[in-house]
Amino acid sequence: MVTITAPRGLAGVVVTDTGIGDVRGREGFYHYRQYSAVDLAQARTFEDVWYLMVHGELPGTAEGADFTARTTAMRRLPAEVRDALPLIARAGSGPLAGLRTALSLLGASAGFRPVYDIDGDRRTADALTVCAAVPTLLTALHRIGRGLDPVEPRDDLPYAANYLYMLTGSEPDPVRARAVEQYLISTVDHGFNASTFTARVIASTGADVAACLVGAVGALSGPLHGGAPSRALDTLDAIGSPDRIDAWVREKVLAGERIMGFGHAVYRTEDPRSRMLRGIAQQFGDPLVDFAVQVEERVEAILAELKPGRELHTNVEFYAGVVMELCGLPREMFTPTFCAARAVGWSANILEQAADSKIIRPAARYVGPPPPQPVPTAGQN
Repeated sequence: MVTITAPRGLAGVVVTDTGIGDVRGREGFYHYRQYSAVDLAQARTFEDVWYLMVHGELPGTAEGADFTARTTAMRRLPAEVRDALPLIARAGSGPLAGLRTALSLLGASAGFRPVYDIDGDRRTADALTVCAAVPTLLTALHRIGRGLDPVEPRDDLPYAANYLYMLTGSEPDPVRARAVEQYLISTVDHGFNASTFTARVIASTGADVAACLVGAVGALSGPLHGGAPSRALDTLDAIGSPDRIDAWVREKVLAGERIMGFGHAVYRTEDPRSRMLRGIAQQFGDPLVDFAVQVEERVEAILAELKPGRELHTNVEFYAGVVMELCGLPREMFTPTFCAARAVGWSANILEQAADSKIIRPAARYVGPPPPQPVPTAGQN
C-alpha cells in the first residue's frame, strides 16, 4: 500500500469530492451548492435552504410548501423520547451534551437502520426526522434544566420563529425571528470542518443517521470548534467600555493570548458571515452593537501594529454572539443554536457520503518504542 504523509490536522488535504458546498478562504467567499450562502441568507427562508441542501436545488412554490408541511409535522417527539428528557436534563451537562443521548434514543425509537441497508428515500426521511427534531430537543432540554416546562412546537410558525417560541414560550417579533433565521442559514454548512468530517467518517461505516449526528454533536461540543459565540461576547464584557479597549487588547496580544471572535482556520480576509451579521446587528441600533464595532476596529488596528503581516479579522462568532444576545437567546444556548442549523449541513453530508460505500480508513505513522520486544513475565519491569 502506498502511503501519503499529510500535515497535522489534515490542513489543505482534499479527501473527497462534494457537491454540497465549499469555502474559498482567500476570497472571503463560501457557498451552498451553486449559490452564495450570504445571498441565500439575505433572500430566502431557512426551509428553502434546507430543501436545497437535501435536494440540490431551490424549491418552487409547491415544492417549498410540501417540504415545509412535511418537516413541520416531524417537529413533535415520540412519547418515549419526550418522557425521557427530564432524566437526561437532570444530568446537568447542558442541552448540547443532552442532545447526544436524546438523538440516540430518537434513532432507536424511530427504528433507524444503518444507511448501508436502506435506500436513498429512507435515508432522506431519517435525515429530515432528525433535523426537524433537533430544535425541539434542544429547547426542551434547556427549559427542563431551568425548571420550566417544555414548549410544544407550533405548526403555524416557520423554523426560526418556532425555535425562538419553543425556547422562550413567547412568539418572537418578526425582526428578531428573521435575524435568527439569517444567522441559522449562514451557519448551515462550512466545508469539511471537524464535525462535518466526523459525520462523514461515521456515515462511511454504514451506521444509521442518528449515530452520525451523535458523533458530529460530540465534535461540535469541543471548545476549539463550537464554543466561541458566547466567549466572543464575554470578551466585550471583559473590556467593559470604549476607554479600556486599547489597554485590554494590547495586554492580551503581548501576552500571546487569543482574542475570541478573531481569526479563522480558513479565511485570510474578512469572514463573509461576520460581515453579514454585522449588518444585521446594526439594524437594531443598540449600544452593544456600537461597542462591538469599536472593539472590532481597534483589535484589527492593534493586531496590524503588533503582528504585522498577519491579518486577523472577526469571524462568525463575534457578531453571532451580538445578534443572538439582542434577539433574547441565553448565552448557554448560543452553541446549541449553531448546532440546530449545522444539523442540516451534517445531514446533507451524511446523505452524500452514504451514496459511496467506501469506508474512510486512513493510516497513522507509529512513533513508539521499536517492536517487537520481549514480553516481560508478570511482576517484572
